[in-house]
Amino acid sequence: MAKPDGFEQFVLERAAALSRYGLVLTGNPHDAADLVQEALVRLRGAWTRVQYKRDPESYVRTTMVRLHISRWRKLRREFLTNRVPEQWAPDPGIVRAGDDIGLWQRVDTLPPRQRAVLVLRYYEGLADEEIAAHLRVTTGTVRSQALRGLRKLRGQIDAPNGSARSLEPEPEPSEGSRHA
Repeated sequence: MAKPDGFEQFVLERAAALSRYGLVLTGNPHDAADLVQEALVRLRGAWTRVQYKRDPESYVRTTMVRLHISRWRKLRREFLTNRVPEQWAPDPGIVRAGDDIGLWQRVDTLPPRQRAVLVLRYYEGLADEEIAAHLRVTTGTVRSQALRGLRKLRGQIDAPNGSARSLEPEPEPSEGSRHA
């Protein structure tokens, strides 16, 4: 039989107080119970380290707050609505571009990552987070590649006399002009 290490005694003594704390955080007894349970599971994994600091309740409360904030952030991204749209409404400009062979030829001249980002964003309709997951890059990389790709495409389309300009790499800005 395992030697008692004090974890069970701590749970017996503080479970009710932790449940009340969870209820104050979540406003729902079921979510509070889930929060307490997850925090106690994490405490059990760190018990030997935490018990020597003589304040396991502080550890559990901090864990509960962090778990609640993490859950709240995930839920905050959802946009609830009473109406479900009948269908996705494509942008008219994208519909026109679908038949523009010249645009697809220009997109084909972009570097592979810029091309992939633009196709996934504007043709497939994916969000930056989804594109980042598909390409295994950060969302910042997705945004910067989209910006660079769009600049190159605009540069080709806005060329004088309607002719496409070559896709020479853009010169990097000098140190002084970056912050101007």
